Amino acid sequence: MTTLNETHDPALQSWVASANAPDTDFPIQNLPFGVFRRREAMDAFRIGVAIGDGVLDLAAATKTSTALAQAVAAALDDPAATTLNGLMGRGKSTWSALRLALSRALRNGSAEASALEACVVAQADVEMALPARIGDYTDFYASVYHATNIGKLFRPDAPLMPNYKWVPIGYHGRSSTIGVSGERFHRPVGQTLPPGATEPIFGPSERLDYEFEVGIFIGAGNDAPIPIAEAEDHVFGLCLLNDWSARDIQAWEYQPLGPFLAKNFASTISPWIVTTEALAPFRTSWQRPDSDPQPLPYLDAPSVWAEGAFDVQLEASLSTVKSLAAMKLTRTSFRHSYWTVGQMVAHHTVNGCRLMPGDLFGSGTASGPTSDEAGALIELVEGGKKPFTLSNGETRTFLEDGDTVVFKAWCEKAGARRIGFGECRGTVLPAR
Repeated sequence: MTTLNETHDPALQSWVASANAPDTDFPIQNLPFGVFRRREAMDAFRIGVAIGDGVLDLAAATKTSTALAQAVAAALDDPAATTLNGLMGRGKSTWSALRLALSRALRNGSAEASALEACVVAQADVEMALPARIGDYTDFYASVYHATNIGKLFRPDAPLMPNYKWVPIGYHGRSSTIGVSGERFHRPVGQTLPPGATEPIFGPSERLDYEFEVGIFIGAGNDAPIPIAEAEDHVFGLCLLNDWSARDIQAWEYQPLGPFLAKNFASTISPWIVTTEALAPFRTSWQRPDSDPQPLPYLDAPSVWAEGAFDVQLEASLSTVKSLAAMKLTRTSFRHSYWTVGQMVAHHTVNGCRLMPGDLFGSGTASGPTSDEAGALIELVEGGKKPFTLSNGETRTFLEDGDTVVFKAWCEKAGARRIGFGECRGTVLPAR
């Protein structure tokens, strides 16, 4: 079971003043990890920790004579590392010890403040990179609401496949085209089958969509199946993920082996990984209707029911060529997921599959129980039958060239400090 500690104290304040703003995503209670470099200097990428509107440079911190320098050196095999893979592989106790050292060093009254002030760089002055070397990427299908909404478009009488409520469904994605927030990518091209046609055509996708997912970064790997009770010990943290999808290409190609070119052209993640320890105050019970099949023993444990869900608020917005201001599309919560993060890990490894530090899971589109909680355009527009009207009067059935999709997420509740994930932003360019 998750326990809270001094790093979660909502009364903590930081000597980095911006971290004390009530609406910041990155108060001292968060401390997410990422990889950055100073934009103008174009120096080497290195590991950083977001604090307010700044980034604490861990490589620079090791050159100070502080307790934090010792903690960073103990946690990182190479303080100048350009990815988080090494830290991820060290395991839960190392992550927790480093988080505690960071919290103590960044608090008001810290004796380390004067030595560390020069190690904080403004986020406005940095360029972010992928936080880890992603060796493998698996995309799940963990929202029963999304699966049902999509299924109704193709199988109105039986929207869910018979196995859906028994097994966490997933497929092996493509890690080489995962990019970091801010990326711009070209509209994909491929084969599609127009309505009423008997032969496919080739050209740009006309039904380009986003999918709001939660990204799950694996920490320590495994040599044997991971028991459900230990599964989340292997999860380093969460980020935001946009699994861009070409619905018309997907409809033609997905049988019998599932998604291929419709999914592998681009996926975008937010640059900061919020650790599972930071999310501890926002864990909540996992729900499964009594009338549904109950999880098989290898997917079941008391901790799954007591605190298997994360109450992360998810909001999607869109800006267009005509209106650069972000216009809200939908909002939901990750707590609605039909399968938990731990169940995804346990199921992925039950056959002996090895996971490696830095591997990424996608939760699948995170949709909620009401129509305004849809995690993809295809749900909002009912497969293209009902265009969505934006706040500026424009309408969308699917994404147009020049559209920018922005995801944001945060956690908040009484008795805890609000923490956020930052942005996941991507822009559609015309087809090549």
